[in-house]
Amino acid sequence: MSELSKIIKERRSIRNFKPDQVPKVLLDQIIEAGLYAANGRGKQAPVIIAVTNKDIRDQIADENRRIGGWDTGFDPFYGAPAILIVIAEKSVPTGIYDGSLSLGNMMLKAHELGLGSIWIHRAKEEFDSDFGRNILDKIGLDGDYEGIGHLAVGYADCELPDPPARREGRVFYL
Repeated sequence: MSELSKIIKERRSIRNFKPDQVPKVLLDQIIEAGLYAANGRGKQAPVIIAVTNKDIRDQIADENRRIGGWDTGFDPFYGAPAILIVIAEKSVPTGIYDGSLSLGNMMLKAHELGLGSIWIHRAKEEFDSDFGRNILDKIGLDGDYEGIGHLAVGYADCELPDPPARREGRVFYL
């Protein structure tokens, strides 16, 4: 089996992270994988916001928790110390798909580097609100952006779950 096939088959969503910060050199490699994802018409629509500041990370986690309807104290990022948020300009018709490919590439790269990750939703709701617009203002990004997803990244504080059996009846040839 090729190394890529092994990475694809072994990667799993992690729901328990150590608090140890991920070195920037590793985050940069993960981000680069996201920037090289396939994209519609070469628009390179996805934008990646790397959040490593604990206070800002915790504010985003709290907003995500609120949107999700969970009780105070729940961390929807499962303790991951870094969050890579993917957004795209709303005017690019393939932005959501392109950003999804970026997230997929980043999950695979994180696994290759020995890190855990999990895609967390509700970025759309965050960036459709004043909360998200304030983040864009903070980083100096103008425009109308849609949140696609968050990638929580860190060192897993658990064993990798076994892959579930693949469901039958999902492939058809014509």
